[in-house]
Amino acid sequence: MACCEHDSCASSKPVVDTRYRRILMIALILNALMFGVEVVAGSAAGSNALLADALDFLGDAANYGISLFVLGMALQMRARAALLKGLTMGLFGLWVLGKASYDLFHGTPPEAFTMGVVGALALATNLSVAFLLYRYRTGDSNMQSVWICSRNDAIGNIAVMLAALGVGLTGSAWPDIAVAFGMALLALSGAAQVIKQARVEMKAQPA
Repeated sequence: MACCEHDSCASSKPVVDTRYRRILMIALILNALMFGVEVVAGSAAGSNALLADALDFLGDAANYGISLFVLGMALQMRARAALLKGLTMGLFGLWVLGKASYDLFHGTPPEAFTMGVVGALALATNLSVAFLLYRYRTGDSNMQSVWICSRNDAIGNIAVMLAALGVGLTGSAWPDIAVAFGMALLALSGAAQVIKQARVEMKAQPA
């Protein structure tokens, strides 16, 4: 009883929100499906931006799976999971930066129509997930990381669609490469935010 008189007790072992669990399951399924769609479409269109977005969908599907696994666990475990996801987001950003740098000199213009159509489908998917997660955006670092991933994905999809327009108008690979750089920087920014919050929570709730 004495423990539960303190806020730290309630925050370290929360009651699992069944609605949030269902949202994470929906998000997991949608992201896994979109990963497959964008891998096929990105390869067919020769789009660096679509392939980068496909890898992002895969990473998000894994992140939602981790979030489902740690629901109801102590804050320390949730913070550790968020730290792992933050590091994953950072590695993704570095990978995209490297690939975009290579394509800067060796890339060829992708197929703009496929980029636009698949980008629009991806945007609709991520906006749906972001809408469902909006009410949980100010939770612990684990919830924040899930929200940030969905927000970043929607922004990235808009950028992919703009890149498709740019490629179509110019016949150049530059718009595709520019979007890849932007998505990488967005991923690195989100990763830094998640890692910072997770470290604060790990210090506040020692194992």
